[in-house]
Amino acid sequence: MTAATTLDPRAAAPRPLATRIWNRVVGIIRRSPTMAIGAAIILFFAALAIFHVYVMPHDPVRAYPTEVLKPPSARFWFGTDGNGMDVFSRVIYGSLYAFGIAGPSVAIGLLLGVPLGLWTGYRGGTFDEVVMRVFDALRVFPIIILALAIVAATGQSLINVIFVIGLIDSPIFVRVVRAEVLALRSNNFIEAAKSLGNPTWRILFVHLLPNALRGAIAQTSVRAAWAVRISATLAFLGVGIQQPTPEWGAMIRQGAEFIVTGQWWVAIFPGCALILLVLGLNMFGDGAQDLLDPQRKSAK
Repeated sequence: MTAATTLDPRAAAPRPLATRIWNRVVGIIRRSPTMAIGAAIILFFAALAIFHVYVMPHDPVRAYPTEVLKPPSARFWFGTDGNGMDVFSRVIYGSLYAFGIAGPSVAIGLLLGVPLGLWTGYRGGTFDEVVMRVFDALRVFPIIILALAIVAATGQSLINVIFVIGLIDSPIFVRVVRAEVLALRSNNFIEAAKSLGNPTWRILFVHLLPNALRGAIAQTSVRAAWAVRISATLAFLGVGIQQPTPEWGAMIRQGAEFIVTGQWWVAIFPGCALILLVLGLNMFGDGAQDLLDPQRKSAK
């Protein structure tokens, strides 16, 4: 005799999409709380950047001549700066510049670094050694001084700042992708692709690239934090985005001279925003690396 097995139709039914997404999010939070906290900080500033028009109580570049250097109050939550502009509105608008610089800079670094890392790692030999030594020399040179020189020579526009940061940061992606390719190029699936007569471009972009992008993707958030920090440093040093543009580094530069006379809010609030966003990007990147590389997490 055979016993009939009755299945619960509720158990066999697929779970709703929203439930599956929620379970996936909860699983990621449990596996990497660091990444979850970083993502929350990034989403907070991203929301400020996207909905800045609805959040800002004042025009960020409107000056109130009779309200110069006013302390935080009910009208001006973060006080006013040396031009009589609302610091709170300028800090919110500054998040738009932070993402507007970090995103394109990282994209430029990826577009320059990933193909070159693929090619140098796959080809090897003298070409690989020459390219790596050039990039080593670029990384050894003080980055701030190099960025200052290039921006000063090319002009202090937003586009130039973005391009310079992306160009200087591209060696990081070259080295990360090259290391992955060096570990993959002798694998059996690459040898099989060669034996089947695949051209070099197909081996690089179809077989190697998807497997070599893990490290580069994990680096994007950390490099975005670096881009935000460098752009603010350039503005603080006077080479980069200038006043009255509401950029955090330029705001900190203007407020630094007022700290000694007691008007601390001009520099402190944009400084806190800069620190918090950089912290969030670094935490997200660190957590992403833990998820993508379990051996790294177990080694901590």
